[in-house]
Parts: sequence; structure tokens; C-alpha cells
Amino acid sequence: MSSQHLFFNSQRYQSTLAGPRIIITGAVHGNEICGTQAIRRVIAEIDAGIIQIISGCVTFVPVTNPLAYQRGERQGDRNLNRRLLPTSTPTEFEDHVANWLCPLLAENDVLLDLHSFRGEGEAFVLVGPENNDGDIEPFSHAEAELAMARCLGVHRMVDGWLSTYARGVVRRQQRLGPDADARMLANANTQFGVGTTEYMRSVGGYAVTLECGQHLDPQAPEVAYRAIINTLTHLGIIAGTAPAAVKEIETLRIYDVIDKLHDDDHFVREWRSFDEVKKGDLIGLRHDGSEVRAEMDGRMIFPDAGAHCGEEWFYITRYSDRIQEGNA
Repeated sequence: MSSQHLFFNSQRYQSTLAGPRIIITGAVHGNEICGTQAIRRVIAEIDAGIIQIISGCVTFVPVTNPLAYQRGERQGDRNLNRRLLPTSTPTEFEDHVANWLCPLLAENDVLLDLHSFRGEGEAFVLVGPENNDGDIEPFSHAEAELAMARCLGVHRMVDGWLSTYARGVVRRQQRLGPDADARMLANANTQFGVGTTEYMRSVGGYAVTLECGQHLDPQAPEVAYRAIINTLTHLGIIAGTAPAAVKEIETLRIYDVIDKLHDDDHFVREWRSFDEVKKGDLIGLRHDGSEVRAEMDGRMIFPDAGAHCGEEWFYITRYSDRIQEGNA
């Protein structure tokens, strides 16, 4: 099937009673299908009357990027979760997705975006910044977002995405030479870090990304399903007892993104998301033999040994005290 014959699909359920409007997305990356499976399970249970909508509105998007999903790959023409913005001049398939998806996001108040990851590791949630009126990601719904994140049933939370990405893009711009190709120029775009959750916050909503586990983990669809049910009961959209907030949760803040500068840059060991690193630990070697070491104690996330030159190689987090005991 060519991209010309693909189509976009969403399914909405709306109560007669007012309430929050949430959108739940799966397969933003086509090889991350746990969200798709969980969403289809919930839709079937709503249609069968097992789950009851009692207020507000929920919109499901089981397959956000149908071209990538059809291929069973992370992306179609490019990574949808980078530079997600409407455009009047679509050239790549993901531009057409953005032109359809962004208005749909803007119709809602809340987003739950379901993903998985390549390496081994436990499920975790990515949240936005604290309330601020800065230039990078101004925000005013931090309390609501944290409350939602803590109802998902996971025990690890990460923030700091967009501010870290902005610093990484500045470094990419500084490295650009006169022979930079279109991919390198796109990766150095200041809007490159904007994905589904960042766009949702930019139009006045709040959002979380749930990384449900490794792509092929048989438990990942169950993690996604439970998160959907917990979120919908937390918001009062479906009948049921609201979940208790997770009390024991490790909070981490991304402080740096490290790109591959050459295809032959390599790790000195096999890293997994949330492997602990100590200040000075050797993480990898550049193609010229120079060392890449940890600047402080923290944890590794999203290591990608298969990244290409100019792409994200890994992220490093530090420990954060954003959730204090008094907020538990």
C-alpha cells in the first residue's frame, strides 16, 4: 500500500455531561504498538458496555502515523515526534500527519501519548516543565500534569526534555558546515524538539508521554491499558474508583543530549535506559578515540547504538527533587 492510499482515523466518545476532553494516541512511532493494542482493547470494552463514559469526552487515535505503522518502523519519511507543526507546504508524509493531528490535539484539554522503547528497562513517564513564563516552554498546568502522571502506575518520572533539546540544537547549529545536507539542517531546526506533548502544551493543554516498556515486552500493552483506565477514572470520564497516586516515584531531570558526531562513535558497553552512571564514568568513544564521560551522577536514558551522525546518541539525567515528600 502506498502512502496515497493511507488514511487517518480517530474515534470519539462524548458524554451528555460536561467534563475534561482527553485525546489518547498510539503508534506515533510505527514500531511502538503497545498503545495501539491497548487503545483497541478499551474501544472494544466501551462498545461492549464494559466501560461506561460518564462525563466529558475521550478521543482515541490507535495509529497516529499509518505509514510508519504499515512499515513496522519508527518513522515514515521522518520522525513524527520531532518538529510536529502544521505546514501549508507538506512535503513529507509526517507533514500530512501533523496537519491532521495538530488541530485534533487543539480541540482537547489533555493528551496521553503511549510509546515504548528499544532497549530493556522499566516503564516510565515523561512530563513537562514546572510552571513558568519563559520563552522555551511557558506552562501553567504543572500540578494537573503531575497528578495525572502519578496515577499511571509507574514509579519513575522524567522531565527537562525541551529545554535540554534546545541546548542540543544550539550545538548542532554551531557544528553546521557549508556542506550540510537537508537532514542535518532539519535536525538543527530550533523547532526540532517539538512533539505531541510539546505541541499540546503550546495550545493551552497539558500532556504526558508514557513509555510502557520495551517494544516487544508482552507486559507493555497491559501497562498501556492500565494507564488508560487509570487516567480516565482519574479525570472522571469513565465510571470507577479513581486510582491512588503513586507515592514512591523516582524523579529525574534530563540535563544533556549527546549526538553522534560520526557513524563510528561507539559505546564502551551495552547501555540500557536508567542504567546508573557516576561522575567521570566512561560512556563511549568518538571515532578519533576521544572519550565521552558522565559529567555528574545520574542515569542514562534512550541510548541508541544505531544512531547515525548528527542524531541523538543518548541522554543523561540527574536526580531531581521535584516531587517532595509533602506533595506525596
